[in-house]
Amino acid sequence: MGQTTLPEVLRSHAVRQPRTRAFVFVDEHETETAVLTYGDLYARALAVAAALTRHCRPGDRALLLFPQSLDFIVAYFGCLYAQVVAVPVSPPRGNRIQEATRAIVRDCEPAAVLSIGPMAETVGPMLAAAAGPLPWLAVDELTGPDSGITASGMTDTEAVNGEPAEGGLTGSEAAGAAGTGAGGFRPLPCSPDSIAFLQYTSGSTATPKGVMVSHGNLLANQEMIKQAFGHDSVSTVVGWAPLFHDQGLIGNVLQPLYLGATAILLSPTAFIRWPLLWLSVISRYRAHTSGGPNFAFDACVARAARGNLPDLDLSCWKVAFNGAEPIHPATLRRFAETFAPFGFSGRALYPCYGLSEATLFVTGSRRGRGPRTIEVDAEALGHRRLVRLPKRDVPAVGFPAGGGRTLVGSGAPLTEDTVRIVDPETGRRCAPDEVGEIWVAGGQVAQGYWRRPATTAETFRAECVDEPGRPWLRTGDLGVLVDGELYVVGRIKDIVIIRGRNYYPQDIEHTAQSAHPALRPGGCAAFSVPAADGEKLVVVQEIRAACRQTADPADVAATIRAAVVREHGLALGDLVLTLPGRLQKTSSGKIMRAAARRRYLAGGFEVWAPRSPAATASAATAEPSAPVVA
Repeated sequence: MGQTTLPEVLRSHAVRQPRTRAFVFVDEHETETAVLTYGDLYARALAVAAALTRHCRPGDRALLLFPQSLDFIVAYFGCLYAQVVAVPVSPPRGNRIQEATRAIVRDCEPAAVLSIGPMAETVGPMLAAAAGPLPWLAVDELTGPDSGITASGMTDTEAVNGEPAEGGLTGSEAAGAAGTGAGGFRPLPCSPDSIAFLQYTSGSTATPKGVMVSHGNLLANQEMIKQAFGHDSVSTVVGWAPLFHDQGLIGNVLQPLYLGATAILLSPTAFIRWPLLWLSVISRYRAHTSGGPNFAFDACVARAARGNLPDLDLSCWKVAFNGAEPIHPATLRRFAETFAPFGFSGRALYPCYGLSEATLFVTGSRRGRGPRTIEVDAEALGHRRLVRLPKRDVPAVGFPAGGGRTLVGSGAPLTEDTVRIVDPETGRRCAPDEVGEIWVAGGQVAQGYWRRPATTAETFRAECVDEPGRPWLRTGDLGVLVDGELYVVGRIKDIVIIRGRNYYPQDIEHTAQSAHPALRPGGCAAFSVPAADGEKLVVVQEIRAACRQTADPADVAATIRAAVVREHGLALGDLVLTLPGRLQKTSSGKIMRAAARRRYLAGGFEVWAPRSPAATASAATAEPSAPVVA
């Protein structure tokens, strides 16, 4: 592909295939509620760019504040054509702007806000109170039915000059697609090194930071995804991840656009309410690629267990990517077994690994191979050593007996020389049997953090002692390479240290939430807090809404404590059983353990049930900061 930036790629598609459907949005009834052809998208994006230039200069930031909709994509490319740095943020929930969004606004200092008309009316005053007065551009009104933009992708004036030839544009339309949009706006070419947008980190362990993603980073990562997933121009993608999140934007929007393919998009809310809608859309549109975090696959299995499944044919699904941290082997097995009768092949399961600081994609499985797993000694892993055990069957719940742990591989780097496992304390490369920090290099690694030179130098300019002079990205994730496959173990900042031994919180969380049917999957946080004799382990676990009135708190608590002792040899210092939705999550569904720890220490969790007499009696000796516990 000769283009050097995504704006050039879109312009090329608008000239060559203006009527090809680029994006289709379907609602919970599988009704197509909005469609963008490549011609539509190009013309509407130029109209947005022309409007932006009246309020912003090149390099200014513009906030993208949208519900899940195709207007977001129009706004994003409008920013790229105006050389304005796009800043996607989470839309308000319940007419309330999240604190993370307020922090992003303070950090990036936007010069304008792109949104839709209804949101400007309801959210505008709230955002103005936090950020001061800003110009709002309603993209749906600017480029909607009354804007003069037609379905051909050109203005009305351009469209009447002649009928387009089949599959292409007329002479006047081609001139427009070559660089002139509504109102005579002509975008300037973008440099591969210039910033395309700020991709704010999810804030799972700290305040969100703006990752400066360049046009060159975007193109490099899109080519990586294309090669790794085996994509071409007919590889249909289905996705429901939020468009302001890296997976939704980089994977589900920009990858099909890079290919000149079609993407079918859903809202995250529709998926959460009707998980099997996701699979039904994959079946209907014959999707090649779709995926999500670990919980998405679990949700489909849980819903399928209730019966009354739609008529599905999943034989088309070649890449079912799972980029969760961690990836649970039991989840993969259950999903493959549940949907095999509907044509799904377990070989389509595609574990992968990535992060915002590397644009998105870093490593991935080999298409059609299926996931790889290894059995390792959990005790040795706690000391950051890899001791492999004989392979055994993975139980549906919990871990293999005998102190083992099953790790799922996240694939291999496309280029061998771009991933290292490094001792985070010494900066030296780890031996093959040592767990260390994952370091990444390559054209997809972003330029750094917005206005944070010291943190940028520490994170993006790390130097391996064994390879001086070459900059590396420190991911903060722990992992190990086995036969070229990357196995992600956990995050450095989240590690729980009890009596000198390292424990990975996701393992404890998995054990706790699987211990009793009244517990909510994906609603658990494990962390440590200071105690009189060192650190103590705390687990905060949400209860299922349907079980709030029927489950016995004492039985639930005892079951969790016994499971953690049995599988990890640990006694819980504290167990908080709380109500659904009380644990904060990132936009990708990751538990924010640092936020949970802060809230715990402040006594801020609403408790599911009153204390038992035993808990009440022991409360007198508990730390003053501890919340009410079950």
